[in-house]
Amino acid sequence: MPVITLTTEWKPDDIYHGIIKGKLCSLCPEATIIDNAVAIPAFNISHASFVIRNTYGNYPKGTIHIICVHSEAVRGQDYLIVKAKDHFFIGTDNGIFNLILNADPDEVVKIDHSESSDELDIFAKAASALLRGRKPSELGKQLKSISEMIPLRATIEKDVIIGSIIFIDSYGNAISNVTREVFHRVFEGKEYRILIQSNKNYTDHILEKYSDVPVGEMLSRFNSLDLLEISINGANVSELLDLNVGSVLRIEVRVKQVSPNRLF
Repeated sequence: MPVITLTTEWKPDDIYHGIIKGKLCSLCPEATIIDNAVAIPAFNISHASFVIRNTYGNYPKGTIHIICVHSEAVRGQDYLIVKAKDHFFIGTDNGIFNLILNADPDEVVKIDHSESSDELDIFAKAASALLRGRKPSELGKQLKSISEMIPLRATIEKDVIIGSIIFIDSYGNAISNVTREVFHRVFEGKEYRILIQSNKNYTDHILEKYSDVPVGEMLSRFNSLDLLEISINGANVSELLDLNVGSVLRIEVRVKQVSPNRLF
């Protein structure tokens, strides 16, 4: 059964949800329509791309992903179909495709929408055409490139990693852009401290589970995405430490304190 996902900045009770789902049900009655994510912060391309990048691969090959986040085209932006890794993405050329894929797509097509200016109508009709077996190249003009946004990556210095919080999940856990691979490359076999926002908030070990520490204690762990996550067992670390997307995280070699020589 064909699958269409929706990632939107609309609240669940927003009329736009009903409009696009109604159009899709009318045009593609055979499709399963799934809300991949709703209520993405308005215009927040980085948040939306993080969600889609880490979820789309769980859907069957051939799934069509409609993206309605900052999707009303402005001058110089086009509505696109992007094919990559056996999936189709439909949305606006606002930089989000580059953040999702972090690689060159297999195919990019500027959707021909001479008969309509309504983005929801354009997206629904493009999805329907793809489900009926039409190739992306039949639905518009092929392009060689897409708009690019540079993802925020951790920086590495000698015995130091400086990262950022890139996502706050529903529990308030703060997910950083420090990958397991980068961390081990710098700190394998070394003692370290992970400082969050300031020297006052830190941990010096990485655990497997939240329950590895008592309730109320801060911890760090690599999550299922292999990204370093800062948490508090049983509490919302982002609220307690006033963490937001963009908050700084610093990992450095832990210097052992040497006791002074005693004279007597």
